[in-house]
Amino acid sequence: MLRHLQIRDYALIEDLEVSFDSGLNILTGETGAGKSIIVEALKMILGERASTEVVRTGARKAIIEGAFDEADVPKMNSLLEGHAIEPMPQLILRREITSSQSRGFINDTPATLAVMREVAAQMIDLHGQHEHQSLLRTETHLELLDAFGGLGGLLATYQDHFHAVAKRMEEREKLVARERELHQQKELFAFQIEEIDRVKPQEDEEEALEAERRILENAEHLYQATASVYESLYESDTAINDQLVVARNELQDLARIDATFETALEEIKSAQIVVAEIATFLQDYNARIEFNPERLEAIRHRLTKLDGLKRKYGGTLEAVRAHREEIGATYKLATDFEGAIKRLDLEIQARQQELSKAAQRLSAKRREVAERIEQAIGGELARLGMPHSRFEVRFNHQSQPDGWIRFATGRSEERYAAFANGMDMAEFFLSTNLGEAPKSLVKVASGGEVSRIMLALKTILAKSDRLPILVFDEIDVGISGAVARKVGESMHDLAHYHQIIAITHLPQIAALGDVHFVVEKVVEGNRTKSKIRRLTDTERAEQVAALMSGTEVTEAALESARELMGVGRKP
Repeated sequence: MLRHLQIRDYALIEDLEVSFDSGLNILTGETGAGKSIIVEALKMILGERASTEVVRTGARKAIIEGAFDEADVPKMNSLLEGHAIEPMPQLILRREITSSQSRGFINDTPATLAVMREVAAQMIDLHGQHEHQSLLRTETHLELLDAFGGLGGLLATYQDHFHAVAKRMEEREKLVARERELHQQKELFAFQIEEIDRVKPQEDEEEALEAERRILENAEHLYQATASVYESLYESDTAINDQLVVARNELQDLARIDATFETALEEIKSAQIVVAEIATFLQDYNARIEFNPERLEAIRHRLTKLDGLKRKYGGTLEAVRAHREEIGATYKLATDFEGAIKRLDLEIQARQQELSKAAQRLSAKRREVAERIEQAIGGELARLGMPHSRFEVRFNHQSQPDGWIRFATGRSEERYAAFANGMDMAEFFLSTNLGEAPKSLVKVASGGEVSRIMLALKTILAKSDRLPILVFDEIDVGISGAVARKVGESMHDLAHYHQIIAITHLPQIAALGDVHFVVEKVVEGNRTKSKIRRLTDTERAEQVAALMSGTEVTEAALESARELMGVGRKP
């Protein structure tokens, strides 16, 4: 629940703090006192975009901060951790707005507006005084139906198949668009493929050829140098090996006299072994040296060809090979364009079959849900003063010759348009008078009726809704009298399941609040400010009486207010 809200330097608000309770929290106040400003400020910490003009004149920045209890739950913690935000027992959302920028924070960690919206969407539903007009847009009816039926899982499955078909259709469109281009490039690619394949560059070939070329070009030097070093080590009159033998013999004599020469003796023996191994290596290498000008010329010729390919196709043999692979695939496509289209069409057809099954499952479930929602809303509307109302959900599909949704009907096949949210188009119909046939809700409902229908929807949705906080900003527009009382009772019942914050101008609703706040506009130091204060029971009665009779509160109005609140009633 929203435990505490603080607003500083936002529009007319200099410094406002309010602590809400569970149940039904009522906010009242004169027009222009600042009730809507509080709601707008609340929207800021819910991630809505801010205008820099909201900063109070003379202030450096506006700050809005909300503290939410009961947010330390696994789903919320997982969401926060996914955005590198440390979960805390109390969730703190803060927004700071200056004349040049806006910043958001969650638990003192900077957060984008998108993340703030994502977090807020787990806790709060703000329903403004104009939002009930969404009922007058038929595109929202299916969303409300799915929400009531909890069809998010089926819808997500359908959408996975929808996006899979859309992706393949896009691939097909791109492939068809490339047909002329591919035809034009076909001859060029054929020439390049033939040119590269004629040389057939191999992986790591260039390094090996360069190494072999260096050896062949320096064969004479290698032959002479290895022979010279071998002679110095083993065959000359002053061969190193012979000198080591003399030194070894001397050390052996010395070691017999003094054991400390043993280490030196072992070292010189090791030196003899190393010299012998080097001499053997040099002798073998010298014997294998090849004087092959024909092979050298062939290597040079091969390297020249590889250099030619490198200059034309990317600068390295890796780039040449990558280019060959790329144009090879494109050339294959160009020579088998019809086959590629056919294979893609078969995949699209298979994907559409899966899409059609998912669409059918979702559509059938929606019809089941529609029956339940019709009964539930009918019952709620009766409670809200519309006893003879009749509410219906009607479905329609859009036939389309090339539609993605396919249904077999006997030997023929029906095809329908696929939309991002299914194959269905849904619309709410309403009859408010006995004996009248239901008509489109967008054509027949008055403002007060739309408000009651939306409240009925909120009521039946909220009992199974995961959102703990509901905010109603004067959705009671267009109703009064006994109907207003029924609306208030419905909101009071709804407050058993959720914390509700309701801005109202109706005494029948205000009287049923668990807590009552009044928003007032005052002038201090030649500046207008909005303030909020929590009312005592006595002040609540006075405020309800003021809503009933205007600025002059009479004793009769007070008595009526107490009766409306259920205070002082006789048993």
